Amino acid sequence: MLSRAVELIPTSVELWIALARLETYKNARKVLNRARKAIPTEPQIWITAAKLEEANGNIQNVETIISKAVTSLAAHQVVIDRDSWLQEAEKAEKGNSKITCQAIVRTTIGIGIDPQDQKNTWLNDAEHYQSRGSIETTRAIYAHLLAKYPAKRKIWEKAAQFERQHGDSGSLDALLKKAVHYCPKAEVLWLMWAKEKWVSGDVTSAREILKQAFAANTDSEDVWVAAVKLEVETKEFARARGLLAKARERAGTERIWMKSAILERRLGKLQECENLLQSGTARYPSFDKLWMMLGQLHASRGEIEAARKAFRQGVKKCPKSTALWLCYANLEVDQKQYSRARSLLETSRMKISKDAELWLAAIQVEEKAGNKKVVKQIMAKALQECPSAGILWAHAIATDPPPARKSRSYDALKRCSDDPNVFVSVAKLFWLDGKQRKARNWFNRAITVNPNLGDAWAWFYRFEKDHGRKSKIQRVLKKCIEAEPTHGKRWCVVSKDVFNSGLKTEEILKLVEQKLPTDLFAT
Repeated sequence: MLSRAVELIPTSVELWIALARLETYKNARKVLNRARKAIPTEPQIWITAAKLEEANGNIQNVETIISKAVTSLAAHQVVIDRDSWLQEAEKAEKGNSKITCQAIVRTTIGIGIDPQDQKNTWLNDAEHYQSRGSIETTRAIYAHLLAKYPAKRKIWEKAAQFERQHGDSGSLDALLKKAVHYCPKAEVLWLMWAKEKWVSGDVTSAREILKQAFAANTDSEDVWVAAVKLEVETKEFARARGLLAKARERAGTERIWMKSAILERRLGKLQECENLLQSGTARYPSFDKLWMMLGQLHASRGEIEAARKAFRQGVKKCPKSTALWLCYANLEVDQKQYSRARSLLETSRMKISKDAELWLAAIQVEEKAGNKKVVKQIMAKALQECPSAGILWAHAIATDPPPARKSRSYDALKRCSDDPNVFVSVAKLFWLDGKQRKARNWFNRAITVNPNLGDAWAWFYRFEKDHGRKSKIQRVLKKCIEAEPTHGKRWCVVSKDVFNSGLKTEEILKLVEQKLPTDLFAT
């Protein structure tokens, strides 16, 4: 019946394709050849022929057919629309014709694109099709990009991130192996490859990769740090100490000295830690973190005057370091020396203007000293000087009487419409009102705007534990592990505690959540 139909209506694409699907492979090829002669301007016949070859194992014929299709159609005055062909690649993928999908992408993706626009256009294509869930189409686009621009580190990074999300360990490993071959000076690619090996439990291969990275990037600070981290994470502390000793001789950067002191502190070798910090601050007097560690080390041993001396020297050498001023002020607060803390923070604000963290610290000093009237005055001044500081608005919402919090949150959103601290505060308001969907939406906005804010993840995790199904709790946990947050006041208290060294993101998240106050707005 279909044979007779195509004789009567030879311009019907659907009839030709339907007939080909009913035939054997050999006869289907003949049918499609007849169809191409009858309708030489129809792309679907060519694409169906390519799928037929793929389905019957003749992979080598697929690209030839697609290439001939473009040439033949153009010769018959058919406009080759690149976007339409990429959509056909996507359809081929959905129909499980992966090779046809790849061939269409390779053959048509560059049509009509100026050479100077190709890279950005193709990167946008990859993002577009990845967002649509078209994995093979996206993979083919990245493969074409890398074939065209093999020396572009950022493209390799994007492709590796894609494979980490949508591929398997084998595809990611193969990609990163190629990446370091073409970009041997790109330290980040070596580190990504080593990390993937380490995460999968293959420590020996991770060490070998880092050894190759050293050969390609002599005395690279990042490679030294990664090699040390690998040994620390695998509890090979003697190896780590040996590497750091070599690194101090050869790379000799402030970061290496800091990592050395951190390791000694973790191992409980406090005198060695102090020696390194003393030497480090002498070598790198403008590196604030070494001064902070030295002051904190003295404070942890009850050596308050020594801690004061370290911080005092530190702020002289690093007068623009907010973190160092805060450490110094916090030392005085811990000793209940509120007037000293107040004076330090006033000095710091003269050195560093419009710094929201310093203003917030000043507010908290007065709160601890019980000066409620002064708190309001300082808060007003702080918001006047830093009107778009989310941490100040979030604190204002938290410390306002409950009836005033909603109006304060409106003001906060007007002033800083994309701040995660404010979003978390708004989420808490909806949480208290029992509006779970709205609370969840605001938490999602917070972690989207700044996935590095650990405190937001902890509150979101607490919220889902209280209200969410198991799947929602696991979703927050999974996304937090992927984000690997490092910031947030409550987060850093846990993550930087020497007793918590080596904890994974999941473990830190759960510890932070456990330490959250029952009162959602407790400061």
